[in-house]
Amino acid sequence: MNFENRLKEHIESIESAINGSFWGDTPAHGIIRESMMYSMNAGGKRLRPALLMEVNRLYAGNEEAAVQFALALEMIHTYSLVHDDLPCMDDDDLRRGKPTNHIVFGYDIAVLAGDGLLNLAAEIMLETVIRNNYLPNFIDAMREILKASGPSGMILGQVADIKYETESMDRETLDFINRHKTGKLIVAALTAGGMLANAPEEDVILLGKIGEDMGLMFQMVDDVLDLTGDPEKLGKRTQMDVKNDKRTYPMLIGIDGVKSQIKAYENRLIDYLDRLSVDTGFLKELVRFLALRDY
Repeated sequence: MNFENRLKEHIESIESAINGSFWGDTPAHGIIRESMMYSMNAGGKRLRPALLMEVNRLYAGNEEAAVQFALALEMIHTYSLVHDDLPCMDDDDLRRGKPTNHIVFGYDIAVLAGDGLLNLAAEIMLETVIRNNYLPNFIDAMREILKASGPSGMILGQVADIKYETESMDRETLDFINRHKTGKLIVAALTAGGMLANAPEEDVILLGKIGEDMGLMFQMVDDVLDLTGDPEKLGKRTQMDVKNDKRTYPMLIGIDGVKSQIKAYENRLIDYLDRLSVDTGFLKELVRFLALRDY
C-alpha cells in the first residue's frame, strides 16, 4: 500500500472512532457533545493518531486497542488547541478555516469542552486497559500519553511559552518550549504505539528520539509557514507570531537558517528510521511530507 492510501486508511480509522465516541441524551449532554465534536471534526492532519497506529501496525499490535489510544491522543491534542485559542492564551478566532470553539460556543463552554476532551481521553484509555485484562504494556502506554500531556510535558511547555516570552529568549529556551509544547505528544504517539505492540525496548527508545526531532522539525515548519504560508491552505491567519511579538526560529536564525535545519532534521530522522527493526517506508514518506508541507 502506498503512502497516500496508508495515511488515508489511518485518518478514516480515527475519524470513524471520533464519530462513535460521544453519547448522552439530556440537553446539557447535547451542548457539550456539540462543542467537543465541533473541534474534533474541524479537520487537521491527524498526525499523532496516524503515528501511533502506524507504529503499532509495524510491530503487529492490537489494532482495535491502538485506534482507541489514538482517539484519546487526538482528543488531548484537540483540547490543547481549544484552550490555546482562548482569549487568555493565544486569543485566536480562526482554526483550520473555521471560527474557534469559544467564538461559536462561548468562553465558558469552550473551557468545559477542552476539560471534557481531556477527561474522556483518560476514560477511553482506561476502559481499553480494562478490556484487555490490565496488560502491563497497555498501562505503560497510557502512562506515557498522560505524562506527555501533563505538567512535565505539554502543559510545562505551554507555561514556559507564556512566562519565558521575552526579546532576549535564546535558542536553548525556545527548544525547551517546543520540545514540550509541541514535541511531547509526538514522542508519546510513537513510543505508546511501540509499547502497545510490545516493540523491543531499544526500538521504543529510538522512537522517542525520532519523536523529539520530529517535534522540533514540525514546529520549525510551522514557524516558516506563519511567515510565508497561504492563509487559505493553512486555515488560519498568518503573520500572527510577528503581530504578537512571539519568539520563533526564523526570528532567531532567519528563514534560510531554519530551512537548512529542517533539512538536517529530515536527514537525521531518515537515518534513525533505518535503525529500527521494522520496515519504516511509510514513516520515511511521512517525514518528507512534514518537511515539505505547505499547510
